[in-house]
Amino acid sequence: MTMKLRRRDALLLAGGTLVTSRGARAEAKYGPGASDTEIKIGNTMPYSGNASAYGVVGRAQAAYFRMVNEQGGVNGRKINFLSLDDGYSPPKTVELVRQLVERDQVLLLFSTLGTACNTAIHKYVNQKKVPHILIASGASKWGNPKQFPWSMGWQPDYHTEGLIYAKHALATVKDPKIGILRQNDDMGVDYLDGFMEGLKAGLGKDYEKSVVAAVTYEVTDPTVDSQVLQLKNSGANVFYNVTTPKFAAQAIKKSAEIGWKPAQYLVNVSASIGAVIRPAGFENSQGIITAAYLKDITDPRWHGAPDYLEWKAWMEKWNPTANLIESANVSGYIGAIVMTRILKNCGDDLTRENVMHQTASMKDWEVPMLLPGIKANTSPTDYFPLQSVNLARIDGEHWTLFGDLMTAGS
Repeated sequence: MTMKLRRRDALLLAGGTLVTSRGARAEAKYGPGASDTEIKIGNTMPYSGNASAYGVVGRAQAAYFRMVNEQGGVNGRKINFLSLDDGYSPPKTVELVRQLVERDQVLLLFSTLGTACNTAIHKYVNQKKVPHILIASGASKWGNPKQFPWSMGWQPDYHTEGLIYAKHALATVKDPKIGILRQNDDMGVDYLDGFMEGLKAGLGKDYEKSVVAAVTYEVTDPTVDSQVLQLKNSGANVFYNVTTPKFAAQAIKKSAEIGWKPAQYLVNVSASIGAVIRPAGFENSQGIITAAYLKDITDPRWHGAPDYLEWKAWMEKWNPTANLIESANVSGYIGAIVMTRILKNCGDDLTRENVMHQTASMKDWEVPMLLPGIKANTSPTDYFPLQSVNLARIDGEHWTLFGDLMTAGS
């Protein structure tokens, strides 16, 4: 008995750090998916299908969590990241999220991608009281803590972005005749509502007359060529391009092919140089405008910035097969950084309630690769972490910022 005690004492001394950690966890609180050794989180991503360009986000997140785990995890716990392919299909999202919640017992859902996909699970996850956070969609509905306290977005919301485009078009295009191409789902509706609000503010009761054509496409369509022809034939001199990457590239390229050169506004979710602009052709994309909140990794102005250099070094070590000019690698990276920080702030209270409390407690968080001046802020009554953007236009082979930083409501 004495020998056993002495041996145990020796082991305790040799593993002092581990024992201290376990001792500190004597009062730990755990929800589903959390333990002394593991934090299980999940999401769905379109690794296949027409929106598969967004799969880059999930692969970057997985790479970041691998790094975190190899460096010891979060407060000594390894992140078990379950990222499943829903093909950008809402019924599939519902099936897989039920699997993650009910079978896999994840602590939370992180960065589930797509407006329609998240809409399909919105009520379910709130009924189950599962944190549904840093949602990879800018729909304004994720900022409704009173009705849906378990769901929170991350990026600037689509409604505000659309409003900004409308205000800029009215200020810079004489006698604007607007053609709209949008995805036929909740993403398209949210962007459209903000844009139409901006037109109404600038034009009064006759604002609808400025829209000479509004056409939609389905995510299952092979191309949007016919829709772009319809927009050109309408006489539109402003093109509001509300599309996901595959269709954005098609629309830009087709516009050039048919000689249609309107003022073009491209939504931020398709503003990737690697996934959209380069495939569409730089020569076809000059002057296109977007609303940016991330640093453009192709813009030389950032290449000496410490956060860019850190991201690039991380990519080379942890995500080496990825395309360095796809901006989704940045959004995936920073989403994982913020998720890791939230989990770290949870300490030894890894309950679903505390996850939401910490997510709603961001105070001027500085996050790598956000544009200067943009910080993350949340509260129990403010579920919009990022509310600022800067307009940018394609100049050569990258986005060039212009004007001032704009904040929601300004």
